[in-house]
Amino acid sequence: MSTPPKQHELPPTVNDRYDRAKLKREESVLSILTSTSKKKVVVAGPGTGKTYLFKMLLKGKQRTLTLTFINALVEDLSLDLYGISEVKTLHSFATDLLRKVQKKKKINIFPRLSEIIEEDIKLLTGQEVDFDKIFHDFDGSNLFLDFYQRRKHFYDDFYGYSDVVFAAVKALEKRPDWIPKYELILVDEYQDFNLLEVTLIDQLGRQNPVVLAGDDDQALYDFKRADPKHIRSRHNGNLSEYQAFSLPMCFRCTRIIVEAANDIVKSAIANNLLQNRIAKPYEYYDDQLKDEISNRFPTLTYTQLYASQFGWFIETNLDEIARAILGNFSVLVISPTRVQARDVTTALREKGFKSVEFIDKKEKKLNLLDGLKVLLDDEKSNLGWRIVTREMMEESDFKTLLERTESPDAPSISIIIPAEFKKMTKAMLTLLRRVRDGKPIDRDDISLLEKMGAEPLKLGLEALGNELNIGGRRTTNPGLRKLAIKVTTVQGAKGLDADVVFITHFDDQYFVNKAGMCDMDVCKFLVALTRAKKKVFLMSSQKQTPTFLKWINKERIANN
Repeated sequence: MSTPPKQHELPPTVNDRYDRAKLKREESVLSILTSTSKKKVVVAGPGTGKTYLFKMLLKGKQRTLTLTFINALVEDLSLDLYGISEVKTLHSFATDLLRKVQKKKKINIFPRLSEIIEEDIKLLTGQEVDFDKIFHDFDGSNLFLDFYQRRKHFYDDFYGYSDVVFAAVKALEKRPDWIPKYELILVDEYQDFNLLEVTLIDQLGRQNPVVLAGDDDQALYDFKRADPKHIRSRHNGNLSEYQAFSLPMCFRCTRIIVEAANDIVKSAIANNLLQNRIAKPYEYYDDQLKDEISNRFPTLTYTQLYASQFGWFIETNLDEIARAILGNFSVLVISPTRVQARDVTTALREKGFKSVEFIDKKEKKLNLLDGLKVLLDDEKSNLGWRIVTREMMEESDFKTLLERTESPDAPSISIIIPAEFKKMTKAMLTLLRRVRDGKPIDRDDISLLEKMGAEPLKLGLEALGNELNIGGRRTTNPGLRKLAIKVTTVQGAKGLDADVVFITHFDDQYFVNKAGMCDMDVCKFLVALTRAKKKVFLMSSQKQTPTFLKWINKERIANN
């Protein structure tokens, strides 16, 4: 009797392929669910099913916590995990913790407090100090912290986003018994955490089971001192208490996108980049529906054209996509810079698209309105008056006022501010209350609002201009006019996905560092590429062939 062939020697039928993919997914998830380790780190590439894993891990548990640092991800996770986990950012968790341990009804937060105190120390001493860096690096012995704490106390004991986490870590260092107890703590996007945030997670992990999830290939937030070395050290065994896992299969992207992403990683490593990355599989998930979509969109599309033609190109291809999909679909446009994203947004609106959303995560410069908002809650707030007077007064006069607030028995700013500024501020507050309460305003009120930085007339004219442009240049097919289109930068695209993605200004000038290709450049492009579920368009504005295009197997590219 002959020996039957082994399973892997059988010619794979379609059903075998789908069954094997499903089994592999179940095995990867089951290995995490059945692990008895109290500390786990899961490396999960784009679209590999973190949310599904989170739901499985949380199943049957009553008291759990999910942490991330991006507000947009908090909103998405809160919906996905609705009713089964408390979802918070690190700073909101730290705020709640301090409120409980300090037995206060409210902890006041002004996100950009560090920016204000940095200006204070520069005006008062001439020294430039990056307080966020001090907090992010958990530099508790830094001599400038005394200045920060003194000014913070004068500013009504408000906290910023960085120092509230710092304060929580310090509180738990003194009183470990204050560490809250959970059945499970999940931490998402761990590659984007800095030393301070990692220290807080480690403190929580002393009393709680913890699962860290992230992907060092998607580390984009070095501006906040985040470092992928933290997830790498926990995955590679340097911290032995963590058991390492991976989610290898991409459920989001078509086969061609997964293959192109792997091409980029392979080429990056060959060019001595990503040398410290976690080696991990990133595989297309074999599924009948995904196969049908992959067969419908078998290539990435690349084109070279003038930036002024981007709106036309997007419109033309959306028309073709609509004919191929025969139903509603989502669209994401990713540009390297905010200015480019705004230009594309304007071009699409002029084409007649009515639902174009520009997602801009950049914080605007502090202005008068920021201070007035604080004063609406508390008219005696030193922080509110400090912001207002900085905008109203000449720098030399403001510096003199600031010096008067440095003594231990310094009076409140509302007492020492010149009478004319105080009178004007109170008039502004009265007007803002009317606007807040929906009461009518007149022309003089509009002028006063513009002084505050609110610019209602400008906003109204922009809205009217958009409407007139839509009416006068409406060329888009009526079936596409209400198509939801989001436009953003690469960093703004983090946490987003869409059926169709257009990547504009796909040129080395914008996607490659001037000093030469670096790991961050590779991570940014990988994030942009893997936002797409079905189709990617790469749009160059220059004649030179982009480096990233050369790194992708040319058989995967269709030139338009």
